[in-house]
Amino acid sequence: MAYPQLVENLIEQLTKLPGVGRRSAERMVFWFLDHSKEHSLELSKSIVELKENLRFCKECNNLTEKETCSICRDPGRDHATICVVEDNKHLLAIERTGVFNGLYHVLLGAISPAEGRGPDDLKIQDLIARIKAQDVKEVVIATDPDTEGEMTALHIANELRPLNIKMSRIGVGIPVGSSVEYADLSTLTMSMNARREISSHQ
Repeated sequence: MAYPQLVENLIEQLTKLPGVGRRSAERMVFWFLDHSKEHSLELSKSIVELKENLRFCKECNNLTEKETCSICRDPGRDHATICVVEDNKHLLAIERTGVFNGLYHVLLGAISPAEGRGPDDLKIQDLIARIKAQDVKEVVIATDPDTEGEMTALHIANELRPLNIKMSRIGVGIPVGSSVEYADLSTLTMSMNARREISSHQ
């Protein structure tokens, strides 16, 4: 027996979410049916508010509800050090370690020729502009240790060399080909603490 079309429509939409298969989607649909209308309205309201009110920080591209994020506004942070990450999930992973007290710069991706994404598609020029405008002493490159992440790190290092600032790369701990997002806290902490300096000379 087939479900009513309204049920099928919602199942189809839910299976578009990452990690949600048909069985999980069916359970969610029946959860909605078993609970009050208010639960569904609150969920839909939260989704709409998320899409309408969340934005990228004008300084670092972190997610925020205001013009600038709480990290950029924090006077207690080390504003002379910037950690460069691929996306906001990586920023949150590093923040959870508690070992980095500087600012961040979110690239919103990594260089990936296979996906048609080059340096101009990332926020690299914004990073260079920040460094020139602010008294930045060190840039920590914390892109993933996979092909795309290493390619991105190399490009950034080459772009920043003329600025004569200290550059470093996250160190040992994270296996090659893995993601900063999924590294456990102890491994990520070790990687941040063991970051190695990148020579500013060719």
